[in-house]
Amino acid sequence: MVKIIDGGLTYDDVLLVPKKTSVNSRKEISTETYLTKNIKLQIPIISSPMDTVTEAEMAIAMAQHGGIGIIHRYMSIQEQAMQVSKVKRADSIVIENPYRININSTISDVKNLMQATGTHGILVVDDEDYLQGIVTSRDIIFEDNLNKKVTEVMTPKSRLITAPVGISLEDAKEILKKNKIEKLPLVDEKGKVKGLITARSIINKISHPHASMDKKGRLLVGAAVGVKKDLIERTEALLEAGADIINIDVAHGHADYVINAIKQLRKNFGDIPIMCGSVATGEAVKDLAEAGADTIRVGIGSGSICITRLVTGAGVPQLSAIIDCAKVAEDYGIPLVADGGIRRAGDITKALAAGASTVMIGSLFAGTDEAPGTPIIKDGKKYKVIRGLASLEARIEKEIRERGNIEDEEIKEIVAEGVQGFVPYRGSVVEVLNQLIGGLRSGMSYCGARNIEELRKNAVFIKISEAAFRESLPHDIEFIK
Repeated sequence: MVKIIDGGLTYDDVLLVPKKTSVNSRKEISTETYLTKNIKLQIPIISSPMDTVTEAEMAIAMAQHGGIGIIHRYMSIQEQAMQVSKVKRADSIVIENPYRININSTISDVKNLMQATGTHGILVVDDEDYLQGIVTSRDIIFEDNLNKKVTEVMTPKSRLITAPVGISLEDAKEILKKNKIEKLPLVDEKGKVKGLITARSIINKISHPHASMDKKGRLLVGAAVGVKKDLIERTEALLEAGADIINIDVAHGHADYVINAIKQLRKNFGDIPIMCGSVATGEAVKDLAEAGADTIRVGIGSGSICITRLVTGAGVPQLSAIIDCAKVAEDYGIPLVADGGIRRAGDITKALAAGASTVMIGSLFAGTDEAPGTPIIKDGKKYKVIRGLASLEARIEKEIRERGNIEDEEIKEIVAEGVQGFVPYRGSVVEVLNQLIGGLRSGMSYCGARNIEELRKNAVFIKISEAAFRESLPHDIEFIK
């Protein structure tokens, strides 16, 4: 017999009923939350693992401002591991394994390494890893002879200022200041390289006091994996690069192949943080929690570039999905990630009030400077490209990357569940985050909540009509262009 469930609701179908508040300022409100039981974030926002949203630059910005980014998997294992490594090195006070190059290398070798890693200063070592000098982009900027040895342009060891392993932040800061240098190599008593402290990392630490950091003072970052043949190899490389959470990233998360993937990761890597999804029911949360998931993405077909509901006829309106999943997640102590459908700051407030611990955002971030790709001009306005990883274009590129080619007949058989399009250019992601968090804090104050836990306790939703939604929008005015 066909079963029909009444009352599927999404964000625009409801409002939060205002409550009496004792909050005098938005600054009094904490947006602190948990991605997993052991990973704390200062803001409840995650950037989506889409190839037009999150690579190293986005992940760095997200972590610097208290959230986290998940590096997408639509690249080679080596490329993805490099992206993770860039994030872990970005703001680390002590870079434990700094980039270095052999003393017999050429300027060509130096330029290639700098280009591949995005760094502007590289330590020069001998075959046994003893420090011999340092070469920076300024040393080679006007060098045309790429076969010239690095020893001819580097600053030699005799002129370097170094420090011992274990030096305090304040002492390192004083050395950098006194000697007017930007990089401080750390060496052991024999002169072997053991780390690096940079002026930039200290400045970033001071500039971003609420950054999401691991126990070593490095920015947090996640990375996505699939469930196919390279699951173990890719995960191993990502963990070695420093990934703090592995996201099993599939469209339909309530599946045996996801449960098996969780078990494989547990068997091979033990107690690593695992995110999985996406799902839309409490039953799915139960099965994935019991399989060993640490956090679960909720949302099927709610993303701006997703057409799963249209193509397959399957899905659950996002707010109802969160509420249903949250009832089960609470029993297992599993935080939920509300993934998709966030168009405004108020949607974040509603998602958290419904039971999510964080939200995952794609399209709002795709138009920012930190997202991969360059802006384009269309009809006199700036845009950036966004696409779903289930779009035809992304699926074709994936097959070509993995197999080297794809036949025309195979292309015809692809059933796309995503689209590709343009989003308005939005400047820095920091500006977007400030607007979203400002709106969230205001929304929490309307609910009389000083933190996310109180928001959930105080929340009362009222279902609204289409006319009531229109009333919520600006109306009866002529907009200034």
